[in-house]
Amino acid sequence: MSTPPIILDGSVDDPHAELWFAEPPGFLPLPLDNLLAEPGTPGAEALRTATAPLLESAPTEMARQKFVALLASGQRMLGALREFGTVHCAVGLHRDDVRGPADGGAQPLLSLLTVAWRDTSPAPRAATVARVAAELVDHEHIEYVDLPTGPLTLSESVLRPAADSGLPQLPLLQIHARLPHPDCRRLAVLTLSTTATARRQEYRTILRQVVETVRFEKPLGTLRHCPVKRLSGDRAPR
Repeated sequence: MSTPPIILDGSVDDPHAELWFAEPPGFLPLPLDNLLAEPGTPGAEALRTATAPLLESAPTEMARQKFVALLASGQRMLGALREFGTVHCAVGLHRDDVRGPADGGAQPLLSLLTVAWRDTSPAPRAATVARVAAELVDHEHIEYVDLPTGPLTLSESVLRPAADSGLPQLPLLQIHARLPHPDCRRLAVLTLSTTATARRQEYRTILRQVVETVRFEKPLGTLRHCPVKRLSGDRAPR
């Protein structure tokens, strides 16, 4: 089996990047800066240019308004994630080829990969991981892992929307990885979320693959050989 090619994202060369990682196949990063750009900025103009053909191709005014409403809803969600320190989002789309014809055949599976920064009390990295693991009282499958990039903890949780939230009443599986930064003052938190709870083992493997590529120093030499699709760099929120 051949190794999938590496696609270098422009953010890899960002001089202010503080974390590098690779996305596995099937994930499309969302341009947060453009989607959440202030009116009148170049990012807002880029978003307007990108969405104009979609609006123009809408068959009716109602369809155009529906598209605008969906975009606004997505912007609110992304804005809320950014307020909690999220610096990267990627939408995953995979085919559930585990299911057979009797189960309806292959179905699309959606997921969301996020990278966020969390401040933490200054402490040695191993001590921070141990403390974080001890505080995960509502999580399952808690693991302490030691990788070349440093110690980390993996865990899983399942959330259910409130009955009056207006959201589909489907359980949301979230698989988390928390990696202390070498400055010992913050955590990089990678989370993979999906409603496909029956595929938790497969999603657990996906996040583990991503975590194994995380570096806090520019790692082009080592990551060129990883079975991943896109290498990105992200900075902490300013």
